Amino acid sequence: MNEPSPEAKGPRPAARVTVLTVALGVALVALCLVSAGTGAYHIPAGDVLASAAHRAGLGGHRLDRVAESVLWDVRLPRVVLALLVGGSLGCAGALMQGVFGNPLAEPGVIGISSGAAVGAVGSIALGLSFAGTWTVTVCAFAAGLLTVLAVYGLSRSGGRTEVVTLVLTGIAVNAFAGALIGLFVFYADNSQLTQITFWQLGSLAQAGWPKVLAVLPCAAAGLAVAPFFARRLDLLALGERQAGHLGVDVERMRITLVLVVALLTAAAVAVAGIVAFVGLVVPHLLRMAAGPGHRFLVPGSALGGALVLVAADLAARTLAAPAELPLGVLTALVGSPFFFWLLRRTRSRQGGWA
Repeated sequence: MNEPSPEAKGPRPAARVTVLTVALGVALVALCLVSAGTGAYHIPAGDVLASAAHRAGLGGHRLDRVAESVLWDVRLPRVVLALLVGGSLGCAGALMQGVFGNPLAEPGVIGISSGAAVGAVGSIALGLSFAGTWTVTVCAFAAGLLTVLAVYGLSRSGGRTEVVTLVLTGIAVNAFAGALIGLFVFYADNSQLTQITFWQLGSLAQAGWPKVLAVLPCAAAGLAVAPFFARRLDLLALGERQAGHLGVDVERMRITLVLVVALLTAAAVAVAGIVAFVGLVVPHLLRMAAGPGHRFLVPGSALGGALVLVAADLAARTLAAPAELPLGVLTALVGSPFFFWLLRRTRSRQGGWA
């Protein structure tokens, strides 16, 4: 698992990283403007910029009442939530792949997504309402974090944690979570089944500023901390023993990064449901484009994840308008074939898995 990827054969020019960063940033800004203006009520990109500038006190002008309401109460909260959720999932994927030393790893491997799903489905099936409209979100977040802590605690032995044990424990916990979800679904009534189904399909349809504020602290904290581990992740790619000789406390870094990944993923899943493959596909694409260095890969994956999710959400609400496609279905439709191609490519380059 700790073999370096084929892309690690040599450093890529810094200019390529710079160009890629600028391209991602420009594409993200352009896509946000398009997404904010596209829908049943069309708002030109110039008006979006003018309204934003007016609110920021930088000139511009105020739009008419309907356009202002559509833009600031419906579209922009959704765009900002897509940025936070996509950025969190992309960054979490890059961290997981660095910690596991495997480009096929993603946050779901250690049970974060399935644990959050148990919390959300359980709260719906049991009719919990202790936090009002936030009950599902709170339960999903808490269950996701508790699942990661349980996986990590179960996989520790003799004061250390082996990656293989961590992965196998995650597989077992994922299976157990699937069984719990099945039990909750079995006891749910028809209206609860509908709610459970839509939550599991993933969506940003209920986006609003309160949800943005709910995910913002976790996303900001995780995204701010992650880049500080980039150099140590590069050293870990040389192997645990070599990293230890170079001064990296591998066990402490692994615990910290698993908690950071849990924070990012649980917060994202709690507000958006199950959105698969962003954390797997985005870091790997950037690794192929710019090399395995984590100084770019970690923040770049956050940028790329945000770009992918804003695009996916725009497609989800426009491809079948006035109906809305499930966000998680769209990302899985694109991500699954890519994952299959990735498996074939990795297998052919390594000459097999044995």
